[in-house]
Amino acid sequence: MAYRVLSTKKLQPNQKLYLLNAGLAVVEADFIGIEYKPFELNDTADNLIFTSANGFKGFLKHVASGLLSGNKVFCVGYKTKELIERHGFEVIAVANDAEALAEFIIKDHADKQFTFYSGSLRRDILPEVLINAKVAFTEVEVYDTVLTPQKITTPVDGILFFSPSAVQSYMQENTITDEACFCIGNTTAAALEGITNKIIIAHKPSVENVIVQTRTYFAKAREEGTKQHKE
Repeated sequence: MAYRVLSTKKLQPNQKLYLLNAGLAVVEADFIGIEYKPFELNDTADNLIFTSANGFKGFLKHVASGLLSGNKVFCVGYKTKELIERHGFEVIAVANDAEALAEFIIKDHADKQFTFYSGSLRRDILPEVLINAKVAFTEVEVYDTVLTPQKITTPVDGILFFSPSAVQSYMQENTITDEACFCIGNTTAAALEGITNKIIIAHKPSVENVIVQTRTYFAKAREEGTKQHKE
């Protein structure tokens, strides 16, 4: 059986090829867009928090951001970590999601001060945990997340989600019935609560691991379908 999946962001050619090589048909569409915002670097703390690569890219838009390369960084996602380190910053801690990062900060760095560079649609999880633990931090919004919902008329068997905002955008024009939903992390999966239970969460918060989980899921589905056919 030929399966078709929808990616809610346009993939890199090698990422798309990895799905195609698994015998999957691929539909792609960008369900969110990013618009970077001007901001000031006044009173920046010694410790910086980024919960997405977009947050760090927005931070880099400031012409003086390089002057803070001696600051310590706490971030979510190993791809984000790689990006940050490529620009000469030292990453003290990396976690799979915002909640895990907040718990790490509370456990070992609660006495420090932080600046959190965020987007307009960021989840409340990390700020709420830090506030409740009385960790000192300021927040600077460096980008707007713009929803770009669109109707998908082609039936699909699976949907790849890479952010809660993409879930929100997708649901404005579409519904989810029996499709398997592949999520980059727990926060994205939480956005699907009450919508579907057919959720597969990546073992690591990366696009590549979402793709791996997608390939594995449909390879197994194809295998089970073949067995049933023989029986």
